[in-house]
Amino acid sequence: MKKALDIFSEQSDAYKKFRPAYPMELYSDILKHVPDTACCWDCGTGNGQVALVLSHYFDEVFATDISEAQLARAERRDTIRYKVERAEHTSFDDNTFDLITVAQALHWFDFQAFNKEVRRVSKNGGLISAWGYGLLKISEPIDKVINHFYRQVVGLYWNSERRHVENSYGSIPFDFREIPVESERAVTVQWGLAHLEGYFNSWSSVQSFKRYNKGKNPVKDLMNNIRPLWGSDEKRKINFPIFMKLGRVLK
Repeated sequence: MKKALDIFSEQSDAYKKFRPAYPMELYSDILKHVPDTACCWDCGTGNGQVALVLSHYFDEVFATDISEAQLARAERRDTIRYKVERAEHTSFDDNTFDLITVAQALHWFDFQAFNKEVRRVSKNGGLISAWGYGLLKISEPIDKVINHFYRQVVGLYWNSERRHVENSYGSIPFDFREIPVESERAVTVQWGLAHLEGYFNSWSSVQSFKRYNKGKNPVKDLMNNIRPLWGSDEKRKINFPIFMKLGRVLK
C-alpha cells in the first residue's frame, strides 16, 4: 500500500486560517443525490471544514485524517466524531455511510485501496464525492506572476501527486457509477494582500522550498511582484476553479 503522507501538520495553523471555504452550491450539487442523511464520512478532513457543514444535514458525521495537528484545530460539534485514521484502512463497519466526501485530498491516497474501502463502508446506493480546486485567478497580469512562481520558482518542490490536481483528477481511477456535475463551479473570495500572502505560505511546495534553501521564503519576492499590480482596492476578487467527481456506490 502507498505510504501515507502527512505534509500539512507543520503548517496546520496557516492551513486553517488562510485556505478558502467551499461554496454552498457545491454542497447542494452533492446533497440532492444523497439517498439518506443518517451518516456520512468526511475523509482527509484536515481541520474539519467540510465536516462542519455536513453536520447541519446529517445525523452523524465521522471525520478522519492522518494529521493529529490538523484535527486538533477542528471545531467540535456533538454530531461530529473526529478520528486519526488512514483513508485506505479504517475501523468503520461495513455498509455504514450514506455519503463519503473527500475535499482536496484524494490525490494523496492509494487509489485502488481507497476505492475498495469506500465500497466496503458505503451503503449500497451511497454516494462518493471527491473534489478539489485549481490554481487561483485574479487578473491577467497578476495571474502571469503567480503562474511563473508556481511553475518556475516552487515547481520542483511540489510532490508528484500535485499532477492529479493539475489534471482535475481526470487520471484518478474512480470505480463508481459517475453522476454528471456542474462544471463551472468556483470558490470565490475577497482577499487582501495579507490574506493572499498567508495562503501562499500554506502551500506544501513553499514549505519544501524553505527546507531545502536554508529557510529562505520565496513568497516574499512573489508578493513584492504582486503589490505593484494590485491596484488601489484593499481587497480583490479571487477565483479558484473547482473540479469534482461524484459517483454512486453500487454493490
